[in-house]
Amino acid sequence: MNTRSDPRSRTSAEAVPRDAGSGGLPPVRTPAHARQLVRHTLAALGPLRPAQVDDLLLVTSELVTNALRHGGGVTGFGITVGGDRVTVSVADASGRSPLYELRDDLRPGGYGWPIVLRLCREVTVDAHPAGKTIHAAVSFDR
Repeated sequence: MNTRSDPRSRTSAEAVPRDAGSGGLPPVRTPAHARQLVRHTLAALGPLRPAQVDDLLLVTSELVTNALRHGGGVTGFGITVGGDRVTVSVADASGRSPLYELRDDLRPGGYGWPIVLRLCREVTVDAHPAGKTIHAAVSFDR
């Protein structure tokens, strides 16, 4: 798994995932809605290993939940299928990169980002003027 953080603004269409108002996907407001969009996209790919689908759905839930809790809400959502991976992109209004904290206490929360990093083949965090976009790629065998 590779991770990188790029504080530079991107100008490509992929820098901020498509959302309502731009002719793309409908606005994502909940993790359940995001998972529904991912399931719909995966169904078009044909049979996939259930564990890989579960991994992508968990990553989707964690990214959307983190955007809602820590990023000022979801400002963009996208799904890209390419080769042997499916990438979920979630944009939010915060420019702060996620923190990876090892915890040794029993406080709730703080486990989502480490889960994302563990399950994904590649995770990138791209800052842009409106906040940040996290692109998380999960590998798929067909």
